[in-house]
Amino acid sequence: MSSSPADVARRVFHHQLFWPVVALVALLLAAGARSPGFLDVTVQDGHLFGQIIDIMRGAATPLLLALGMALVIATGGIDLSVGAVMAISLAVSLEFLDGSATADQPGTAVVAVVLGVLVALVLGLFNGFMVSVLGIQPFIATMILMVAGRGIAMLITQGQITTVTSAPFKHIGSGFFLGIPMPVIVAAVAFVGVVIVVRRTALGMLLESIGINREAARLAGVQSRNVTWFAYGIAGLLAGLAGIVYGAPTMAADANNIGLMKEMDAIMCVVLGGTSLAGGRFYLGGTVVGALILTTIERVVIIFHIPSQITPLFKAIVIIAVCIAQSPVLLSRLNLRRLRRAAARPQTAVVQEVAS
Repeated sequence: MSSSPADVARRVFHHQLFWPVVALVALLLAAGARSPGFLDVTVQDGHLFGQIIDIMRGAATPLLLALGMALVIATGGIDLSVGAVMAISLAVSLEFLDGSATADQPGTAVVAVVLGVLVALVLGLFNGFMVSVLGIQPFIATMILMVAGRGIAMLITQGQITTVTSAPFKHIGSGFFLGIPMPVIVAAVAFVGVVIVVRRTALGMLLESIGINREAARLAGVQSRNVTWFAYGIAGLLAGLAGIVYGAPTMAADANNIGLMKEMDAIMCVVLGGTSLAGGRFYLGGTVVGALILTTIERVVIIFHIPSQITPLFKAIVIIAVCIAQSPVLLSRLNLRRLRRAAARPQTAVVQEVAS
């Protein structure tokens, strides 16, 4: 039976992506009205340029962090160490390039990236070990690496800001592929990879079952320890990749500032995308929209000349508005009002309304 336009509109309105997308479109339109040409995209030397392209480029780092964070949150956990892992990963890669006589060779840059990502993977697995094997609370377990991670990065760089010159490595953060910025390509590939792993296999369902009820999942035969361990490992790997993408344009590793407070951005992206911090069902598509919203807010603040002192307040207002709009309590009350209105109609209309 075909759905009526009202039914389609109702399903769209109640979709978890509706309000995040509305907020993103509203921000873009407001910026376009304030700054003519904001929405324009131009092609120069075969490469795409424009404010929209810059937003997509800027969203790559928080998206990489948020994808891993979404998997961890789905299990009912949290990872506060992703910012520190970013710093460590970049420090390892640049220290390797700094000590290599062939830093300008593509092969050397690839090895540097692999080393940084592998170290990040090990750190993620360490977090997973603390949480899933030792049973330490995720907040405490990941805070340990959050605090100690920057010290580790400082040891790797010997307390200095490591800078190198490597065109292939810089290309990862500032180059183009088929006209599209490389950070966007990297983030897109990572997103597709995560979607395939968690949505084309049973892994996504296992993650959600653990977040909903860990004990029930264990009794049902789910290997909660291994699945949780895997989620933290992926979060660490993606955080390491985010650190490389973030630091590649400048080719400088500043352990004190790289990734600082990025874990908060990752959590905000996940929450804006409709995923509950309580665990359970998660939305990767919503996480993408959340990353775009966060980056767009930062660009809108500049366009509207909002003072830096109140920039966090502006960001908080937008985020609060989106979270309230997609609040389950608010949506349930709106649905209750719809049912009450339907009750005042003839009995046939009520049956049709409830069945829809």
